[in-house]
Amino acid sequence: ESYKVVVAEAAKKALETNRAATGMAQNHYERVFIVKAVMDTNGKNVAAAIGFSTRENKIYSFKAKAMLCATAGAVNCFRPRSVGEGLGRTWYPVFCAGSGYAFGMQAGAELTLMENRFVPARFKDG
Repeated sequence: ESYKVVVAEAAKKALETNRAATGMAQNHYERVFIVKAVMDTNGKNVAAAIGFSTRENKIYSFKAKAMLCATAGAVNCFRPRSVGEGLGRTWYPVFCAGSGYAFGMQAGAELTLMENRFVPARFKDG
């Protein structure tokens, strides 16, 4: 928890530098959940993305000449073998539900370098 202050200060300075360089008040958006890719007239390229803020009552539309979707892996895709107390528990955040994968597939993207989240069972010696 102690690193959050250090990271927050560095992020604040980076955003201030970005504002000074671009002349824009805000060109970095956080906590926006993208839900739809808008295709161009040919239907081959993504022209925009539509999403909503998870903290405010706002909907955003982002136009782009090119798009890169970097996403976290999907958690709880497979039913665990654990049937007791460990059922449904994971080492990874449960909100990594694979929505980025779905976003890319809906746009017709080729999914590469997908993150495989497999944690082998741990055994205690003896």
